[in-house]
Parts: sequence; structure tokens; C-alpha cells
Amino acid sequence: MTQARYGDVSVAIDEYVAQAEIHRPPHNYFDVQLIKDLASAFNDLDEDPACRAIVLSAEGKSFCAGANFASRNPTGATDPNQGGNPLYAEGVRLFSCKKPVVAAIQGAAIGGGLGLALVADFRVATPEARFAANFVKIGIHPGFGLTYTLPRLIGVQKAALMFLTGRRIGGEEAVAIGLADILTEPDKLRATATTLAREIAENAPLAVLSTRATIRRGLAEAVKAQTDHEFVEQARLMKTEDHREGIKAVAERRPGRFVGR
Repeated sequence: MTQARYGDVSVAIDEYVAQAEIHRPPHNYFDVQLIKDLASAFNDLDEDPACRAIVLSAEGKSFCAGANFASRNPTGATDPNQGGNPLYAEGVRLFSCKKPVVAAIQGAAIGGGLGLALVADFRVATPEARFAANFVKIGIHPGFGLTYTLPRLIGVQKAALMFLTGRRIGGEEAVAIGLADILTEPDKLRATATTLAREIAENAPLAVLSTRATIRRGLAEAVKAQTDHEFVEQARLMKTEDHREGIKAVAERRPGRFVGR
């Protein structure tokens, strides 16, 4: 078994399946460094013939509960007029991965954490999993390419319902609407995701890569264009009173008292 470490991401390859695991329990909040490390791991796996499929998982209670707002600047972003968003640049690197990815989702996949889950080709979830694009609850525009990837996956209407309400979707409903592909019990989550990855990895690798590249043709470029726009809107809305109130309201577990400015 081949093993490697990329900051808070561990990688182990066995029987053509790589296990890429995030280690920031319990909720695996991300910042630009975590996404950069994960993108670097995926890039190396792309070049490793011992890897034919990847299982993306996370240690702890949640898959990824979003950005680490306790950090002063979790995205590393500056003003849109002065440069790009480093987080989204690394996100585009993730979407450029050549190998099939199966995400194992337990607990929360919220906000940017949902965006990370949608990097994968397939999602295996538990009934207790919770998916939400809750950006409107903190007074900002969706990000991480979700305004492109979520409608592409579940349709414009269902995506709009998630975006404009910020509601949470459980594991069973996620499978019903196509947001997740397989439902399994928590103690079988990794095994079920690995079984799917092995089912992919047992096939002719060049044919798998070629077919996947056709299916996802233009995806990374579309995500780049969409995140450029999302970043501009997020930067504008992050300066508002509503955003400050939204962050406070979520921390206090109450509805926001928004004023539209």
C-alpha cells in the first residue's frame, strides 16, 4: 500500500483505489490551504498509474461544514479588482482531476462543503447526511462553482429551491433528487464508497479516463468562469450589514434579522 500526506489530507492507495481523507475533525472546515493540499493530492494521483479511482472522505462528524469563518480570511481572497480568489483557483484544480472520484458523505456538507462534494463524480451518503447551499442565510452569493454544478446535477428548479431557501436536504431526499447516488448506513459508508470505486477501477483504465473526460468536457472551464462571477458577487455582499448579521445569526442558531443593506 502506498501512502502520502498533504498537510491535513492523507492518501493511501490499495488495489488501484486511492483513499484521500481530510483530517480536520469534527467538522472539517476548509480554508485555501486545505483545498490547495487536496488539489495537489489529486494532481499527483492523476499521474500515478497505481490509482484508477479515488474515494474522498473526511474524519469526524461532518464531511465538510463549509469555510472556516473563524479564520480572518479563509479564502485568501482580495478585492476582485486587485486579483482573483486563491480558493476558487484551487477549486478549479480539483475539478480538473482526471480520475473518477467517489465522495463518502457523513453529517454536514454545507455551503462550500457542498461545493467540494460536487467535485466528485458520485456521492455515497448516510441517512444522517445534510446537504445545504445556505449562503442566503449568511447574506452572500453562492460560491465554489455551485451555481453551475448544482443545477447541472439536480436541475435548475430543485437547485433554485435549495439556493433561495437555504434549506437542508437529508440523505434520503438527496438520493431521491439525484444529489447523492447511494444511501448506506454510517458503519458501512467507507466500505460502500470503496466498493463503488473498485467497480470503476476494475475496468479498462484508458477507456474509463476517456469516457469520463467526454462526460465532463468543459467542466473545469465552466467552473472557472462561474467562480469568477461568484467571487465578484460575494465580495460585494460581504461588505453589507446583512452579511454581518447572517454570520452572527448562524453562530447564535437563530433566523437572521435582515434589513436589505
